Amino acid sequence: MSHYQPPLTVTPHMLALVAEISEQVGLLSAQRDGALTPQLRRGNRIRTIQASLAIENNTLSVEQVTALLDGKRVMGLPREIQEVRNAFATYDAMHGWRPDSQDDLLAAHGLLMQGLIDDAGRYRQGGVGIYREGRLLHMAPPVSRVASLVQDLLNWLGSTDWHPLIASCVFHYEFEFIHPFADGNGRMGRLWQTLILSQYRPAG
Repeated sequence: MSHYQPPLTVTPHMLALVAEISEQVGLLSAQRDGALTPQLRRGNRIRTIQASLAIENNTLSVEQVTALLDGKRVMGLPREIQEVRNAFATYDAMHGWRPDSQDDLLAAHGLLMQGLIDDAGRYRQGGVGIYREGRLLHMAPPVSRVASLVQDLLNWLGSTDWHPLIASCVFHYEFEFIHPFADGNGRMGRLWQTLILSQYRPAG
């Protein structure tokens, strides 16, 4: 069994920032007097999904995403509309997943990328690099190592005693470094960080 540890040292400064963030979360929790209203939770979900997809060059606005959720017709590229629908279905299913489960990770990718790529829910079958303006910024690990690297990372996530604010960031960084899927890695990294943090501080 692997004893993988991310190449990171938790510093006193990091712990101070975690304490500060936790304080602010506590203040917000006290101010809202209990659970989030369904309208606020829905608004947060819409903004989260729209922002995550905008990073991937989806051009639909918050208003258009809201209209889609309400079942209204929206003018937009079919792929962008499919991305929004998939994202809502995926975030709705999130409460049933375990952050350290490879099966759940693959199921989430399958739902998130359904109808968008041929190998939704499966690890990439070839090499992949991150380019900007024709220049290679990062060459991901070879395909032969993807499954074991992801499993090592998930095992670490399931056993670490690091604060979830730190663990979720480390997971996201390492996940993007591995780049396990042909497409949807950014969306999956943000989704999984949300999943980790939602179990630390459930909303409402």
